[in-house]
This record gives sequence, C-alpha cells and structure tokens, in this order.
Amino acid sequence: MKSFANVAAPAAMFAVIALCTQAAEAHGPTRQKAEESIVINAPPAKVWAMVGDFNGLDKWVPPVEASSATDGNTVGSVRTLSITGGEKLNEVLESYDAAAMKLSYKMREPNTKVLPVNNYSSTVTVAAQGANASKVTWRGAFYRGFMNNNPPAELNDEAALKAVSGLYKVSLEKLKKVAEAAK
Repeated sequence: MKSFANVAAPAAMFAVIALCTQAAEAHGPTRQKAEESIVINAPPAKVWAMVGDFNGLDKWVPPVEASSATDGNTVGSVRTLSITGGEKLNEVLESYDAAAMKLSYKMREPNTKVLPVNNYSSTVTVAAQGANASKVTWRGAFYRGFMNNNPPAELNDEAALKAVSGLYKVSLEKLKKVAEAAK
C-alpha cells in the first residue's frame, strides 16, 4: 500500500521546481556592460588633454551641444550636458587620475529620453601605444531604462546596450578625427 508521504513528496518537489522556474523568469534587470576602444594616431598627452577635460565632452561627443561643470576636474564636480533636442544630463566625477590618464563618472539621475539606462557609471582611459599613438577605452556599466519586468522594447537590455555601445563608437570616432587633425 502506498503511503501519503510517497505520493506527496514527488508532488511537493514538482511544486518547488515550478515555483523556482517562475521566480527565475520573473527576475528584474541585470547589470549590463559595454566597452569600446580606439587607437588614435596622436600622443597620449594630447589625447588625454581632451579626454581628461571633464567639462569638454561637447568637443568630441556628437550629441552633446554644451557642457558646464561645477568644479572642473575635481572629484565631486557635477557636469550638466545639453543634448541635441533640448534634453539635459547630469553626471558627477567619481575619480580622476591624470598620471594614469583615467577618469570615472556616474550619471546622477537617469534621463531615458537621452540614454535608455539607469544606474550608469563609466570609466575612460588613455594608454600609450608607442610615443605617437594612444588607445582610448571607454567602459560603462548600467541597468536597462525600465527597471521592472517586461520592459518596452525601447527600454530593454538590448536597447540599453545598443545605445551605450553606439554612443561610445560614434564618440570615439569623432575623438580620433579631432585629435588626429590637431597635430
């Protein structure tokens, strides 16, 4: 004769597996990362002079029309970026190391009309590639623009990755043109 325990155990195990599957499908967003690099035929000091200017994105990031920073390259400085189309973004300088040619910043509050992300932070570095060339690497980490489950297509993980990677690529290409033309 079968006991209740023999029948209930497999049923309970099935229920636990089903709940775990539902929980896995219902998770929120995961941290995304993007990284783009470019080699520029210009000395590292010249490239760093542009990249290391926390208030200078309007010179090499195409959608940025104007920039103002509260305290230049000092950690804690807040820059306000005026974006094509009238939107604004505020970012804070988290770390700045001129000797290592590296700076990190974080977006203060999201503006998903400009960039479909949340909790965005980024690091830009310049590294020597010989005496007259530089490698610029731009890394970012972020969450998609819609922080709950079932995001609309324009605020999902793929849209966030595409937007950030696209911004990095077009900006680094412009930086290359500007830096190489200024020889």
